[in-house]
Amino acid sequence: MKAPPLVHESCRSCAVVSSSGQMLGSGLGPQIDGAECVLRMNQAPTVGFEADVGQRSTLRVISHTTVPLLLRNYSHYFQQARDTLYVVWGQGKHMDRALGGRTYRTLLQLTKVYPGLQVYTFTERMMAYCDQVFQDETGKNRRQSGSFLSTGWFTMILALELCEEIVVYGMVSDNYCREKSHPSVPYHYFEKGRLDECQMYLAHERAPRSAHRFITEKAVFSRWAKKRPIVFAHPSWRAQ
Repeated sequence: MKAPPLVHESCRSCAVVSSSGQMLGSGLGPQIDGAECVLRMNQAPTVGFEADVGQRSTLRVISHTTVPLLLRNYSHYFQQARDTLYVVWGQGKHMDRALGGRTYRTLLQLTKVYPGLQVYTFTERMMAYCDQVFQDETGKNRRQSGSFLSTGWFTMILALELCEEIVVYGMVSDNYCREKSHPSVPYHYFEKGRLDECQMYLAHERAPRSAHRFITEKAVFSRWAKKRPIVFAHPSWRAQ
């Protein structure tokens, strides 16, 4: 992996594109591509969904568990999308540099196969920082509360570092899934007919251990939007 820290010119306007089924039928692709920088998450594809999610990818935030999924379609992610910068997050032995963790070794090999590939990993210090932000914002220790941070959490923290203005596409509010009249959409726009988004969010929020806290995270993002230029689009909602 590259030794220097992540260096990227700050972006005046950023589109943070959710992987949510909310994006289906949005027709927001051209608007998203009009942003100076476009941030995407994990393996969320653009091919076949350009009208709704756009086709440009400036930066992709990747969970260490998603790396094998990218390798299945390496020609798209690593040959065609060569201008994309990849930032991989993960904890534990798989990402350990000193011990040569499995995921870290895979990424190192990728940079040899594709010499121009821009791949970075979150340092242990940065991972600890993201945990601390969660604790500061929620009053809960991530490990003690049995919580896993989502890729959306890491993406938003990076966006706050890189972007002057942020438009988040396809991210619902923390109250959305508790409202009676919300429509049912897939958890991922590229996995139709599978998991329902709100069912997934509520199940994780209620689980005592080993769960993402999607709704809690969205409440935090809402608070950030009161202090920073963050706008939520499709569904459109304002921080309360």
